[in-house]
Amino acid sequence: MIVGDDGRTYHIKLNEEDVKGTQFAILPGDPGRVPKIAAFLDNPRKLGENREYVSYEGFLDGVKVIVCSTGIGGPSAAICIEELHLLGVQNFIRIGTCGGIDLDVMGGDVVVVTGAIRAEGTSKEYLPIEFPAVADLDIAYALREGAKKLGYRVHTGVVQCKDSFYGQHSPDRMPISYELLNRWEAWKRAGTLGSEMESAALFTVCQSLGCKAGAVMHVVQNQERAALGMENPYDHDTEKAIKATIEGIRYLIAHQ
Repeated sequence: MIVGDDGRTYHIKLNEEDVKGTQFAILPGDPGRVPKIAAFLDNPRKLGENREYVSYEGFLDGVKVIVCSTGIGGPSAAICIEELHLLGVQNFIRIGTCGGIDLDVMGGDVVVVTGAIRAEGTSKEYLPIEFPAVADLDIAYALREGAKKLGYRVHTGVVQCKDSFYGQHSPDRMPISYELLNRWEAWKRAGTLGSEMESAALFTVCQSLGCKAGAVMHVVQNQERAALGMENPYDHDTEKAIKATIEGIRYLIAHQ
């Protein structure tokens, strides 16, 4: 692990004092969502900013929580998790967005991820492909309870993780379109809830490090519903996923 002379990790630019006492790390992808999430905590304070990594600290029911963006995709998410773990963090929860695959999943819904399809590259640098990418049971349960408490439409299940956003949305123009389209059909038939880019890395990296992880997705829209001419609302407001996560962490704090 690369640490500078000032004790700060190379990428997220935090040190042990910044992270000391942290029980949970909330990991959005978008740096712009970090202050929005931190506003739900008590006494939020910016810790650092470097590249795609913007970090804040705050407190929830007296417990220290860090919010740190990961950027897009598994490689940058893995770096963030590795460096936060080096500094002492053990519990990670991703707040992200996804596109729906299963026809019951609509824009504005919340998905609590129980497992991820490892159709990306980062997780293969940690565990053999036969090893499943799964969420911690206690965290997943708490996140679902948080969403239910708030009365949200919530789904629990498997999402697909990929490295190429446009490989999903423009597969026909790719030289390996035959493979992309066939695999997408398999995900649909298997009841995959949605598609995103980071949960597989999150789960496998945490498994390798002996940490616990969970993930909540805000559904933006569902391209399968659109293709069938079904109602397909677009919703870019991630507040439901944030509030479900806050309630989920409160549940974990109360039951630890």
